Amino acid sequence: MITTTLNRIARAGFLAPRDQKRLIKGLGKTEADDEPLPFAQIVEINGLEDALRCCRVEPQYEREWRLFMVWCARRVVHVTPDERISATLNVAERYANGQATDEELTKARMLARRCRNAALAKASAAGWAAEAVVLEEVVWPARAARMATRVALADDAAEEELAAQTAEFLRIVTETEART
Repeated sequence: MITTTLNRIARAGFLAPRDQKRLIKGLGKTEADDEPLPFAQIVEINGLEDALRCCRVEPQYEREWRLFMVWCARRVVHVTPDERISATLNVAERYANGQATDEELTKARMLARRCRNAALAKASAAGWAAEAVVLEEVVWPARAARMATRVALADDAAEEELAAQTAEFLRIVTETEART
């Protein structure tokens, strides 16, 4: 199970003060501490968006975070016919698995930005999500895929997709062995 601590979250400053307070209160505490905090609990109390922000606190799970981002983006990539988007996702996935270089990721990042710009011109959110997948920040790609889901899909389909993304994140954080 993947865990973090309230102190690591607080020191990193990735959560807004009100979100930190809600998490601390939801845990029945009055202040941050170093007790292991499962990511599943963060999702339960504050939701997936805050849990994704907290991912950056645990960079030793970068592979898991990146593969989750790719998974999210692949689920909405069908809303655009731009094949370059799939190519950027392939590089991001290979990079997470140690099969692509930093240079390849940089080139994919530039291509993805061009895809995003083209997608924005056509009002398509999928290109924006794909561009975000190859960025270095852990949280933004998954959040971008979630935003693309909201924009690209009808309300009911978007809610189902967002629930699937939450379920997949919970599977990852509960089934992955702890690392230090």
